[in-house]
Amino acid sequence: MQFATLFAPARSRSVTAGLVGCGEFGLSLIAQSRRMEGLTVAAVVDRDPERARASLAEMDVDARLCGDLDAARAALEVGAVAICASVELLLALPIEIMVEATGDPEAGARFAEAAIEAGRGVAMVSKEAECVVGPILARKARARQVPYTLVDGDQPSLLIGLVSWARVLGLPVIAAGKSSEYDYVFDPDAGTVTWTDLQAEAPRLDEVWHLEGRDIATVLDARAAQVSALPLRTVPDYCEMCLVANATGLRPDRPDFHAPLTRTTELPDVYCPRAEGGVLERSGVLDVFNCLRQAEDASFAGGVFVVVELADEKTGHLFAGKGIPTSCNRRYGLVYNPSHLLGVEAPISIVAAARLGHDMLDEAYRPVCDLVARAERDLPAGRCLDIVGLRHAVPDLQPLLVDAAPARGSAPLPYYMAVGRTLVRPVRRGAWIRADDVDQPVGSVLWRLRAEQDAAFFLA
Repeated sequence: MQFATLFAPARSRSVTAGLVGCGEFGLSLIAQSRRMEGLTVAAVVDRDPERARASLAEMDVDARLCGDLDAARAALEVGAVAICASVELLLALPIEIMVEATGDPEAGARFAEAAIEAGRGVAMVSKEAECVVGPILARKARARQVPYTLVDGDQPSLLIGLVSWARVLGLPVIAAGKSSEYDYVFDPDAGTVTWTDLQAEAPRLDEVWHLEGRDIATVLDARAAQVSALPLRTVPDYCEMCLVANATGLRPDRPDFHAPLTRTTELPDVYCPRAEGGVLERSGVLDVFNCLRQAEDASFAGGVFVVVELADEKTGHLFAGKGIPTSCNRRYGLVYNPSHLLGVEAPISIVAAARLGHDMLDEAYRPVCDLVARAERDLPAGRCLDIVGLRHAVPDLQPLLVDAAPARGSAPLPYYMAVGRTLVRPVRRGAWIRADDVDQPVGSVLWRLRAEQDAAFFLA
């Protein structure tokens, strides 16, 4: 694509955006928008306005706290960023699209719906809301003829784009997915594996470092056993793949993912059918892998990939000769993007949606999978299912990706509908967290929208 030509309409008439949530994603978006033509982030809302003002001041951004419409308009007139006291105030300003980046499922649903009802487009960053009610929000936006899009800079949009690229080219997608957010770095001298700030002893990992000529499942099991002290599955990965499933129709091969600990170059051999030595029961699936590498190797942390079937063995040999990872039988090849650049690359999606009428989600976007939870131990009545730590996870709940179904009665409850709720009865180990197991909130936009989504996409 020739991006300068494609985005010429935005350079001649810049897109004006409002941002809700000034975390690392939002701040990187503002910083990049000031270095480019075509996007102006004119107003922001954050739960801590003073923190947002201080963060923007560190970036040499003139940002002003605005408690009413007159103050916000005055800030915009002098080119300052208006830090609005509420989303209602932000939506009263002349913005075209709202970037929802709170990361909060209830707030994300409420603010996105408010923007659509106000005739504004939505660029949805908050995957926690999107995995629960994204399809109904996208349908509402289409009915109002306003854009609704996911954004590059986060893995779901990047992977949806990569899958669509492969499909347009006629490359059958055998597997698609992402690497977990952090690499597993092996030090062969010390016999350790490091993951973020954690380290595990892995004195025999070098014995299973190579796959060639060995049973892949056996090697992967041996690797996993070596690093059993480190987590190989995290909730955000499931959440992101739920969005990809709903957008592409691809489903996981198993509800808990294979989540292999594998090197990048091994992916075409790992993600092929069992009959050919791989781990897959079928083709056309989603999965998450854990990138195993040494310190000098390139990172794949949080990157996205597709393993595709090549036209013939000759093509496989051609690609292998050019250094492209291919399977040993030369039938499958790897195409990947090893990085996601947060708000730095998000303007591509925002401007494309607002000025070019191009959303990352089409009319086929619908509930395909749900992110749900199963109790990992007996949970008593009265237990509040609160998130603990930085990984958006509730302790003692196992995330799983299953076929989508109405979220009511005895059906498994979407993970981020369960978050923050209190159990009204005990849940045994191994049982789903179901809609009837939790106290149901009064006035929740997230729960109301999910009921609308269920009614719109499932037969009664």
